[in-house]
Amino acid sequence: MSAEIAGEDIGQRIKAFRMGKGMSPEELAERIGVSRAAIYRYEGGHPPKLDTLGKIADGLNVTLPNLLGVGVEYIGSAVSFFERMRQLEENADQISMLFDPVSYLLTTDRFDEILPTVLTESIPEDASDRTTALRDVDALMKILKQRKKSFRERTPNTVSLVCAAELSQFLRTGFVGTFAPSRADLEFRRDIARNEIKNIARLLRDQPIGTQVGVIVDSMPGATFQLFKQGTETRVVVSPFRLGTFANIRLGVATVSAAPEAIELYTEMTNRLWRRSLKGEEGADYIEREILGCDL
Repeated sequence: MSAEIAGEDIGQRIKAFRMGKGMSPEELAERIGVSRAAIYRYEGGHPPKLDTLGKIADGLNVTLPNLLGVGVEYIGSAVSFFERMRQLEENADQISMLFDPVSYLLTTDRFDEILPTVLTESIPEDASDRTTALRDVDALMKILKQRKKSFRERTPNTVSLVCAAELSQFLRTGFVGTFAPSRADLEFRRDIARNEIKNIARLLRDQPIGTQVGVIVDSMPGATFQLFKQGTETRVVVSPFRLGTFANIRLGVATVSAAPEAIELYTEMTNRLWRRSLKGEEGADYIEREILGCDL
């Protein structure tokens, strides 16, 4: 890995961790005793000296190996996680993903319209971190919209695995952030879910260039994950954070790894799931018959 690429990777992690802390570049600069311009340079790919990196790590309350991306990156903030996702997607040539009920990148604009409400619903009224979590909703929406815009413009080769059982639950429950949310129009929320499931069926039938969808009717892994491939480099991202029904943007630790063993294991699992998934017309027919049924 060249120094230029390493500097860019470090800069991306600095930005992601800073955003996860809810800090501006000015606040981080003041905390570690450098200029605001320096923080912008570092995040733009100009590698800091090692002693400065140590100060940045301390200022962000992360370990230096985590900031350097040595081994596995551990990410305890949804904002940091989705920013890292945005960064990795921005340059990926190929993306393989499993999210429940569907990948955000393949959702419609209607999904975005209700998502802030759903994320807010997912935060308990008595949560000690509610103020921070509510602030994170705004930050997340900005990141997510950037992700979707970039994805639609770039259209990288994408393999998306969806679970039939998760789609079925999505339709029954509706797009909600918590169980039976007060003041929510549940029929409207179910209509949102129905619209997204119909969109998946449409993608299966139309098979847009660069996008492949597979419907899994077998048992599924417990965690969501993505594989990002850029040239000869691949990273696997495993996440407890979710944007669908019963969203979670508060609790959990996501990981980003380029370890060969992790890449091999997740690639093999993805290939096995893909081989057994229902694709094209067969997948669309299954969704319309077994999940949507008379809701068509």
